[in-house]
Amino acid sequence: MRSRYTAFVLEDEAYLLSSWHTTTKPNTIEFDTETKWLGLKIISTKMGQETDQKGWVSFIARYKISGKAHRLKEHSYFTRESGYWRYISAEDNDTTKAKANDV
Repeated sequence: MRSRYTAFVLEDEAYLLSSWHTTTKPNTIEFDTETKWLGLKIISTKMGQETDQKGWVSFIARYKISGKAHRLKEHSYFTRESGYWRYISAEDNDTTKAKANDV
């Protein structure tokens, strides 16, 4: 999860696509050049250990667009494919403007 967040910050499309499961991977990723990523907080994980074949990560990613603070609260699902963890999908739990003290 942290590596995918970093890839979004760096706009590393190649890495993001390589870490996406083949069944849900888009052809391209369009980045919003106005987005400034501020941080990632992992809330919880379920499974996803070395011997597991699937896992979930709940997180909050903070960002700004045009000076306005936002946060993305998501529950992401990963599975192993060819021995590597791949992102499958996510539930967007709460995309809202962050409060001033959250930023």
